[in-house]
Amino acid sequence: MCRPEVTVFLVDDDPAVLKAIERLLRSEGLHVAAFGSPREFLEHHDPDTPGCVVLDLSMPDLNGLDLQRMLAEREPARPIVFLSGQGDIPASVRAMKQGAVDFLTKPVNDCDLLNAIRHALARDLATRAQHADQAEVRRRFAMLTPRELEVLRHVVTGRLNKQIAADLGTVEKTVKVHRARIMQKLQARSLAELIRLADKAGSAALPKD
Repeated sequence: MCRPEVTVFLVDDDPAVLKAIERLLRSEGLHVAAFGSPREFLEHHDPDTPGCVVLDLSMPDLNGLDLQRMLAEREPARPIVFLSGQGDIPASVRAMKQGAVDFLTKPVNDCDLLNAIRHALARDLATRAQHADQAEVRRRFAMLTPRELEVLRHVVTGRLNKQIAADLGTVEKTVKVHRARIMQKLQARSLAELIRLADKAGSAALPKD
């Protein structure tokens, strides 16, 4: 059973298709938000709501590929399952290259659609969990002082305490104090974990030479 806060966003300008898919998904216990156009979707879309988009390819004004490009600019990008009544192979190739989860042809098979949606929802939840984890790591890094960040940059390159002290023009005892505070603030229990956290935080978290 899908978690209740997860939403499947349907975007299709054909009311009959919209209604049929919405009925199918609700019968599977999925929470659904249906929209008759990409602009209507964008007006009501909350990017913080976990979920995926089931998106028609061919629509007037903004088409499915246009909306895909717009959503790809946001973090995290919203997983998309495309539907097409035209069997447009070049468009399907572009959609998949741009990160679409699947590209299905109308009339779509119910099992194929549900499987694609479940895959898209799983991808969205995994991506959001990864972003939340990275945000937590960066929050911890933000607690470090400039000097602690400088010491950390040397630590993760494998420098010994006495080497770091020489590099920074201080004594080894001071480096040990900084190192202990770094471990405490980052909640790291080993050097290996410290290196893993630094890698997860990204290069922006550590000062350059």
